[in-house]
Amino acid sequence: MIAFIEGDLIECQLNMAVIQIGGIGYEVNIPLTTSEKLPSLGKEIKLYTQATYREDSQTLYGFIDRESRDFFRMIVDKVSGIGPKIALNLLGSLSLPMLKNSIANGDIAMLSKAQGLGKKTAERIVVELKDKVLPKGITPPSPSPRASTPEHLGDEQTGNDVGFGAYHDAVSALLTLGYKATDADQAIRKASDEIGKNASTEDLIRKALGR
Repeated sequence: MIAFIEGDLIECQLNMAVIQIGGIGYEVNIPLTTSEKLPSLGKEIKLYTQATYREDSQTLYGFIDRESRDFFRMIVDKVSGIGPKIALNLLGSLSLPMLKNSIANGDIAMLSKAQGLGKKTAERIVVELKDKVLPKGITPPSPSPRASTPEHLGDEQTGNDVGFGAYHDAVSALLTLGYKATDADQAIRKASDEIGKNASTEDLIRKALGR
């Protein structure tokens, strides 16, 4: 089993990276959430990997952190009808915290917006993984009663508008504006990285919209 791969990044696409180790280039399939965190070409990178072997092919999947790799394994192993390709699309459409929260809360609508996932597949994922995505005794964070939208940007910040609840609400607001799930989550993720994970819903939306 190949646990990780570490070497120089010599090629990068949205869903694929080539890492050179000792004169050999390894092609690694990656989700969008990993490709956006890769360094510039020529820099060293470490990816946690999962390999699949078939009679006619060998495929290597890579992730920026161990937790994402382990979650990929769990989806493929525990959810019937979900193969590596769909699992990779799912992890590329939503950040891991958003994905776990959506599964734990049974948010079929959010999961269904992920690339390549229909409602029935999303429901199957929730049924199979709902009790596995968070440690026992931990209650999943719930979004605040209303998701903030641009009309609420002037509202006073409340206690529910910090942390992951604010993140979830901000993504939901962009979905309401017509953003695709992947684009909405990516925009809010970048906003959160720039202004801090405890930013309010309003701050995250403003940053994502460039206001």
